[in-house]
Amino acid sequence: MRKQITIIGSTNVDFITRTERLPAMGESVLGGVFLQTFGGKGANQAVAVARAGGEGIFVTALGDDLYAPVLCETFTQAGLDTRHILHRAGMSCGTALVMIDREGHNYLSVASGANAALLPEDVDARRDLIAASALLVLQMEIPSASTARAIALAAEEGTPVLLNYAPVFDDTLPLSPAIHVLVVNEVEASALSGMDIISLDDARRAAAALRRQGPRAVIITLGADGALLDGAEGQAHVPAFPITPIDTTGAGDTFCGALAVALVEGQPLATAARFASAAAALSVTRLGAQPSIPWRREIDMKCEE
Repeated sequence: MRKQITIIGSTNVDFITRTERLPAMGESVLGGVFLQTFGGKGANQAVAVARAGGEGIFVTALGDDLYAPVLCETFTQAGLDTRHILHRAGMSCGTALVMIDREGHNYLSVASGANAALLPEDVDARRDLIAASALLVLQMEIPSASTARAIALAAEEGTPVLLNYAPVFDDTLPLSPAIHVLVVNEVEASALSGMDIISLDDARRAAAALRRQGPRAVIITLGADGALLDGAEGQAHVPAFPITPIDTTGAGDTFCGALAVALVEGQPLATAARFASAAAALSVTRLGAQPSIPWRREIDMKCEE
């Protein structure tokens, strides 16, 4: 039985400032606290897979700057297989500037760096890896052509795909039955479905509309309102675990990584989503993307509450 989870995606170096409130355009807000951590949707989800107990293999592109070796060591310490990490000469690693207010709301600005150089031919070179995987996890912070190629190869090799369609820059990547699980938040679901999502009923309608476009299951994460599932067994609402958020950065990525592990373990979609919700709830009680991602023992304890 295949157990490995292959994650293909981005890696960023995060520069975070936490202030009392987010600034208006052109305004400076003083008194912030600075933190430098590591992030990127692909890297966050890969680390979340490993910490949740999954057998994760990470495919990403790094630059040749001073952060690259530190990032590789961080992935190794998390328990990831790093043999498929690519290094691009003359490029920087991806970077993200993050501002967070006291309620955990944030602004993000990303410079792609080496992430933009993870190309379709790099995906082609890893066909065997995709074929040997129990699940392929993808996001939208590398070129969409590379993500599309990964989905096509997975379909050819019979490997299920979990796609976190985030962020949504455009709709050039079509939804299809090759996507086994589509995970989006309210903003992304609204952009892809063309529907405003204000209530849980709105989320139900949007999830059904997205599933009609091809994915076999759709999950819309709703923050403090939990998650709405639409799959083969119908729709279900998974309530969020009650918490006081400090920083919501990376919560969606934590959800996706933990969800991937639970699905590969054979958990039903609703049970897997509750496991993922527990992981996400723990992550928002801590500052930073990857530093906030919980370990399996913590998630199991949270699920017992």
